[in-house]
Amino acid sequence: MTNVIIIETYFQGETYKQRLEETIALCNADDAIVRTVITQCIKEITPSTYIGKGKLDEIKNAVLETKTDVVLFDGELSPSQTNNISDAVGAVVITRTNLILDIFAKRAKSNEGKILVELAQLEYIYPRLIGRGDALSRLGGGIGTRGPGETKLETDRRHIKGRILSLKNKLYEIEKRRGEQTKRRIRNRIPQVALVGYTNTGKSTLLNRICSADVYSENMLFATLDPTVKIRNLFGKTVAFTDTVGLIKDLPPTLMKAFRSTLDVAVSADLILVVSSAEEDYILQREITDNVLNELSATENRLYVLNKCDVLHDLPTALPSEYKISAKSGQGIDELLNAIYKNIFKENPS
Repeated sequence: MTNVIIIETYFQGETYKQRLEETIALCNADDAIVRTVITQCIKEITPSTYIGKGKLDEIKNAVLETKTDVVLFDGELSPSQTNNISDAVGAVVITRTNLILDIFAKRAKSNEGKILVELAQLEYIYPRLIGRGDALSRLGGGIGTRGPGETKLETDRRHIKGRILSLKNKLYEIEKRRGEQTKRRIRNRIPQVALVGYTNTGKSTLLNRICSADVYSENMLFATLDPTVKIRNLFGKTVAFTDTVGLIKDLPPTLMKAFRSTLDVAVSADLILVVSSAEEDYILQREITDNVLNELSATENRLYVLNKCDVLHDLPTALPSEYKISAKSGQGIDELLNAIYKNIFKENPS
C-alpha cells in the first residue's frame, strides 16, 4: 500500500469538492491510502513551484508526520515544477495523470489495451525527460565529450521515440482490423449498440445483464478498460452490444487522445446507450459523455439510461428519453430492451 497526501489547488470562486472526491476514489482504485488532504486557494501561481513557500513547508511537515511516500497534486504540473516541489517536500510528486495511468496499466488486459496504456505513458514521459538530465550532464565531460547524464538522456529519448512509433504502428494495424470487422458487421447487417458513459456507472454490469455475459465488473473507477463486444438475440434478431472505457471529469488530454480509439466504436454504432448513475451527479455525467461523443462526431441517436435506481426511494426527474433501470436487480431492463429494438428496427418486437 502506498501512502498519499493529496494537494487540492483551486482558484477563487471554483468548486473542488466533487473533483476531490473523485481523486480520492481514484486513489482507492489504485490501492493507495490517503493520509491527509491539503487544500490551497491559488491567488497567484509561483512559476517554479506552482504554490508558495509557506504551503510547501506545510506539505513537507505533513510528509514527515505521516511518513508519506507520495504527494499527489490534483492537477497538472510542468516537469520543472514537479522536480522543484519534490526537492522542497522530500517526497515523490505525481499528478492526476500519473495516477490514472498507473490504474490503466494495472487494469489493461487485452493487447490493444496494453498498447494504448504504454503509448499514453511514453507520450506523457517523453517531454518530461527534458530538464531531468541537465544536472546529470554536468557530472562529467569535456571538449569533444558528453556528460554521462546527457548521454543517458539522449539514449532514453531516442529509445522512447522509437518505441512510440512502434506502438503507433501496432495500434494502426489493430484499428485497421477493427475497421474491417465493422465493414463485415455492416455487410451482415448486424446492428451495433455502444454503451458509453462515466466510469463506475455500471456499464459492464448492464452488458452482463443484457447479454448474460461474464464481463468483469466492480464498484470502483476504471474497473474495466478494454472494449468488450457481446452478441444477443433480441426478439429474434441479432444485435451486437459493445462496452467502452469509462469517462471521467477533466480526463487529461494525453489520455483522451490515447483512448480515443476505444471510443471510436461509438462513431459507427447504430445506437448509443448513454449510461449514468443515480448514485452520483447524473446530469454532470451525462453532460461530460455527450460532450465527448459530440467531439467524436458520434451518432446523435442516443438513449439515456439512468442506472442504479434501486438505491433511491425518490427517483430524480429525468428527460423523457431516459430509462430508469437497475442492471444489478433487473429493474426496467425489459422496457429498455423494447426501446432498443424499436429504435433500431423501427417496429415493435413481435
